[in-house]
Amino acid sequence: MPKRMRAYAALAEEKYNLPTYPILVNILKESDVEIPTSYESQFAGLQARQDYRVINLWEVDVEIAFTQPVPSLLPFVPILKGGAEESTVQRALQILRADEQLSQLEIVMAFFATFVLDSALVQQIMRWDMAVLRESPWYQQILREGEQRGEERGRQEGRQEEIVSGIELALEIKFGAEGLQLMPEISQISDLDRLKAIQQGIKNLNTLNEFRQII
Repeated sequence: MPKRMRAYAALAEEKYNLPTYPILVNILKESDVEIPTSYESQFAGLQARQDYRVINLWEVDVEIAFTQPVPSLLPFVPILKGGAEESTVQRALQILRADEQLSQLEIVMAFFATFVLDSALVQQIMRWDMAVLRESPWYQQILREGEQRGEERGRQEGRQEEIVSGIELALEIKFGAEGLQLMPEISQISDLDRLKAIQQGIKNLNTLNEFRQII
């Protein structure tokens, strides 16, 4: 990423003929490794350096989302510093739902909330009409993201575990803790074609009873 920041800054300056102020925004904390704030290279006695500002959302005080005129920060409230509280998420939700142009962003906020709060609690806070929710393009994107995360996690563990991981994540996003109760049964399935069918079937099911029928 640091190397790319140098390239992006140069391309932007060339395209718009204006000075640039590169910023790297990190959404979720994955490790305690210090994140560099510059990129330097040296070749044949020549040196190049690109500084950029680093913003880690987990270090940004959640009150900024409520006091500054930047509504695009509201979906990130759960992962901001001090934002992983039920009352804080509800506060952000009320603001999003009060503005028709922002209402679709509540699903994005729910997605980030699942990283810091129990999925069942997130569903309770949102009080979602699941039938309406499934029609949202944001919801479909979240399911695709879940599948991708499951696939990435599973490449190191083999094809079977890859599919099972994808099923687990999709169940958690769609049905919360109740859906995860079915994982012990699913984990016993060794037929890859059957696991693939189950993974694909989650997208089109409305209830856990329907899901139980396909397993």
